[in-house]
Amino acid sequence: MSENNIIQNQIELAKDNNQNAFSFLLNMFWDDVYKFQLKRTGNEIEAEDITIESFAKAFHKINSYNDNYVFKTWLITISKNLHIDKLRRNKNKIDINEFNEKISVRENSPSPEDKLINEQKLKSLKLKINKLKPHYKEVIELKCFNELSYKEISKKLNQPVNNIKVKVLRAKKILSQLIKEND
Repeated sequence: MSENNIIQNQIELAKDNNQNAFSFLLNMFWDDVYKFQLKRTGNEIEAEDITIESFAKAFHKINSYNDNYVFKTWLITISKNLHIDKLRRNKNKIDINEFNEKISVRENSPSPEDKLINEQKLKSLKLKINKLKPHYKEVIELKCFNELSYKEISKKLNQPVNNIKVKVLRAKKILSQLIKEND
């Protein structure tokens, strides 16, 4: 079986929500998308973030993939468009920290009211995290509360780093939707 046939087979399996197929495609094309973004951004962290977003979006829209096109080209196009969107958003964005520093002096310690509000927000967030599927809940807790790196989570869960990155991104998106629903 040729490499193209194997890739097409994995795409069809991914369309049926086969997690192993998603992992195969992620591992197969990660370097291509990451290197493309690294050339565009010149920043490893930003390139990695956009690459993760690219795969998350591609996997979410996998059923819209048309096999008349090369899958790698489809991924790169998604990635390019995400980068362009990010540049447009950042162009119109004011640096809030810089703005705050110019306008006022920040207080060093939060007031008792601020502490109470923060505790309530944290409690609400934990309740929403508990609504996530177990595998998403686990990676979000390890990343956000235990402050483990992707590599540390990968070792702890015995899963590839790239899979962990995508799971964290998906968990954050689902969590964001849960938060929006309750606001």
